[in-house]
Amino acid sequence: MEYALEFDRIEKRYKGFALEPMSFALPRGYIMGLIGPNGAGKTTLIKLALNLIRSHGGAIRLFGLDHLKHEKEVRSRIGFVPDEPRLHEDIALKHLKAATAPFYETWNEARFRELADHFSLPLDKKFKKLSHGTKTKFALALALSHEPELLILDEPTAGLDPLFRRELLGLLSGLLLDERVSVLFSTHITSDLEKTADFITFIKEGRLVFSKAKDEVLDRFVVVKGGRETLNDESRALFEGVRVREHGFEALSSRADEVRRHFGEKVTTDRATLEDVMVLMERSLDHVA
Repeated sequence: MEYALEFDRIEKRYKGFALEPMSFALPRGYIMGLIGPNGAGKTTLIKLALNLIRSHGGAIRLFGLDHLKHEKEVRSRIGFVPDEPRLHEDIALKHLKAATAPFYETWNEARFRELADHFSLPLDKKFKKLSHGTKTKFALALALSHEPELLILDEPTAGLDPLFRRELLGLLSGLLLDERVSVLFSTHITSDLEKTADFITFIKEGRLVFSKAKDEVLDRFVVVKGGRETLNDESRALFEGVRVREHGFEALSSRADEVRRHFGEKVTTDRATLEDVMVLMERSLDHVA
């Protein structure tokens, strides 16, 4: 299998935080959702992939190439949209575009015009005059107009209206009609990933919890609900994470059959959503194989 992005035991250390050695890969032609609580290390991973910061160990490969030895080549094949687009505030969009285009041999002016029309971008306006949503649309238009093979999105839908979020998800799905294009999509809005992602990578406190096909994740976990009186050390061992409330508990388990045998009709079980997995697994740091 060919990969657009590979992390091979990559690690990074800061004062008070460590990204522990982790390995996972995004196959070409697919969307991977990168999820985890604030401070988990998602943006650190993205910065490492873009060579904006250096690792303290391991290797990163983009399109099979070492991202340091082949930095110029691989960067030209990546599109990036950050959570807060930062461009020169006092320059009109048309001039920002004109300054960006020469950096890419594959720049497609017709594609930019198409996206600018689609997003109703005010090309004569200065960047500082735009709303957050329009800044994101402009950053996306720039990222897509050089026809990247890997699109990296760092919380692009945060604070955006539902209509544009739906529009963006449709656009991402359309990109994958070209089997060369892959997407790494970091977001807190897990419902977006349930619609679009093929793979889910979950990190927490600098550790890789899992990196699996989305359907495998959703098929594996159930949410268990029951009364507090049914919880004890033996039953807790069946859960990856537990949230105890005043009148009961809610837990995440990958051992649905064992849960049903142990509790019988004292609990209910439902298929977990990605949000359930992320929220309830925050109660545990145990690695999920």
